[in-house]
Amino acid sequence: MTLGKTLTDQAAGTPAVRRVRIDEAVAGQRIDNFLLTFCKGVPRSHIYRILRSGEVRVNGGRVTQTYRLKEGDEVRVPPVRVAEREAPVVPARAVRQVLDVVFEDEALLVIDKPAGLAVHGGSGVSFGVIELLREQRPEAHFLELAHRLDRETSGLLIICKKRSALRVVQDAMRHGQMEKRYLTMVRGRWMNPLEHLRQPLFKYLTPEGERRVMVSPEGKPSHSIARLVKRWERYSLLEVELKTGRTHQIRVHLQSRGFPLLGDDKYGDFPLNKALAHGELARMFLHAASLRLAHPVTGKVLALSAALPKELQAFVDQVDVTQKRDYG
Repeated sequence: MTLGKTLTDQAAGTPAVRRVRIDEAVAGQRIDNFLLTFCKGVPRSHIYRILRSGEVRVNGGRVTQTYRLKEGDEVRVPPVRVAEREAPVVPARAVRQVLDVVFEDEALLVIDKPAGLAVHGGSGVSFGVIELLREQRPEAHFLELAHRLDRETSGLLIICKKRSALRVVQDAMRHGQMEKRYLTMVRGRWMNPLEHLRQPLFKYLTPEGERRVMVSPEGKPSHSIARLVKRWERYSLLEVELKTGRTHQIRVHLQSRGFPLLGDDKYGDFPLNKALAHGELARMFLHAASLRLAHPVTGKVLALSAALPKELQAFVDQVDVTQKRDYG
């Protein structure tokens, strides 16, 4: 019985003892994390109580909360009442959307995400990339995001097809063993060929409840490396390498230096954005252009890239033409 099938059965029926056979997709996960997902809606304190009391059994025996599940394990889950959940609805027209696959094998799927598509549903978004992929690939036992991109950011997004691969990829990101580079265009003339940005970043909520980030001594250590690609009279094209992965890191680091991203509706130059949106640039200029990582199964180095989307490349070309016309 797969995890997805079990979740559906439990949410729909009367609480009862469940016996779940662990497959490859779930193997390697800690029993407490498995139960928190399996018993969605049950308080964390209750999950740990049924573990401590021995009501949860693996292959007939008691286990601690740190036990890692193995393929073939049978988990006994006692009766628990879970919250009803509404499954995200993906419109039929969206299911037909073709996502640009950059790389795929038995462990990984890497797509070139278009701007405007969230990576997952929530916060007013009914569905995202992961829900779309699950609808398109109903036979897939496991599909999970390895990381995230903002809705208006385009470019390379990693989805793992095995739990074991997800763990390895996320460990690599945590330890700085994955190279991620973005292309962005900012307002102003960036002069330094290479610059390290190390301002600490602090997350907070606006009075309206929206998430924001600011440079603050109270924030978490953050590190971006900005390289100049091309400079014009009014704008600069930069490649930014992320050494840490904080929320809105590139956007806030560059804005704090006085170089807001074009089209950024949270930290940008709002009058300029409004002027550009009338035809020249109707989105944020931020694109996840390249990834370099060791494959989680083979260890072979993967070097992946995604060219600028047509609308961003058209804007670069237009700026080139305007510069030549106005400044010779």
